[in-house]
Amino acid sequence: MRLPELSPAFPRSRRPLRAALALLLLLFLAAGCGYGSRAPGAAAPAVGTGPPLSADEVSVGYFANVTHATALAGVQKGYFTRELGGTRLRTQVFNGGPSALEALNAGAVDIAWMGPSPAVNGYLRSEGRGLRIVSGAASGGVALVVDGDAKVRGTDIRGLRIATPEAGNTQDVALLHWIREQGWEVDPRTGRGDVTVVRQSSKEIPTSFRRGTIDGAWVPEPVAAQLVAAGGRVLLDESDLWDDGAFVTALVVVSPSFLADHPDVVEAVLRGSVRTNAWLKSRPAEGKAAVNDAIETVTGRPLERGVLDTAWRHVSLSNDPLAATLAEEAARADRLGLLGGSPAALDGIFDLRPLNRVLAQRGEPAVDDAELGVVAAPTT
Repeated sequence: MRLPELSPAFPRSRRPLRAALALLLLLFLAAGCGYGSRAPGAAAPAVGTGPPLSADEVSVGYFANVTHATALAGVQKGYFTRELGGTRLRTQVFNGGPSALEALNAGAVDIAWMGPSPAVNGYLRSEGRGLRIVSGAASGGVALVVDGDAKVRGTDIRGLRIATPEAGNTQDVALLHWIREQGWEVDPRTGRGDVTVVRQSSKEIPTSFRRGTIDGAWVPEPVAAQLVAAGGRVLLDESDLWDDGAFVTALVVVSPSFLADHPDVVEAVLRGSVRTNAWLKSRPAEGKAAVNDAIETVTGRPLERGVLDTAWRHVSLSNDPLAATLAEEAARADRLGLLGGSPAALDGIFDLRPLNRVLAQRGEPAVDDAELGVVAAPTT
């Protein structure tokens, strides 16, 4: 049964508590503790022109990678601030889904770009109270890259050390599922078996690859392209394993209480997201430059041109969350014992009504929630 949408009146009483928790977490960030110790950091708030919307400020989180190009370019080029008017935009860049999810749960961010696995796990562990998926962001851009000198027959990687960004994350689940389909054995928890699955942050994987402490990795862009530049070869493009080559790799999620209190702000961010995607697709050269400028701003280093070009070719920006593929990814995680609940409990994880209103205003078709969307609360 689908979850009803939250009443706007319910979460308002909790806004002071959320604000206090957000302040506490930001203090931890300044001290280098908690999730903040794993994040590149927060930028000063930006503001557009005109009166504010229903919230004085909105906090948005994302990662410094190519699958989050929409957020990077949207902030860099001012698409979000133009839509938000006088509502201040505060941004926070994270290194991984769990830290972004922790911040969302505590109210330190209101809206976040993240992968499907942390979104699904966050939703299930909160019993549907932690988040709603309100848009897609990217499809594809994930590959299995191995050392060019590794002795591999076909796609047989038994005996190799293959890294993924994090235990139970989207790429980790994809690799473990693929290994199981080959008939090989790997313990999903320890990573030990016919293939040794090594869990490392995306930031560490290229260094480990160059040092030879791992033989390859199942990773998103631009890490896959970085490994190829370091002497690796693409053994498998994950797009080849999906119908039509499309599968969700990045989503936009929102706190349900923020969505209930400030639907106009959420819709403004989605307008900025849709317009950013349209600009990135129509002007790819300028788009790549903007994304790389943003990456340099938040990490201190831009991507090498060849790495960026390769990564850009493999990522498809999409407003569509490809809901059916998210459901399949959740089912795979469940079969591996890595899901924080039953896939049947995903009813209500999507609320695509704000996005579909934005798309309708642009004369574009609505996107589908694969019957996993919220339903209106019954009237009495």
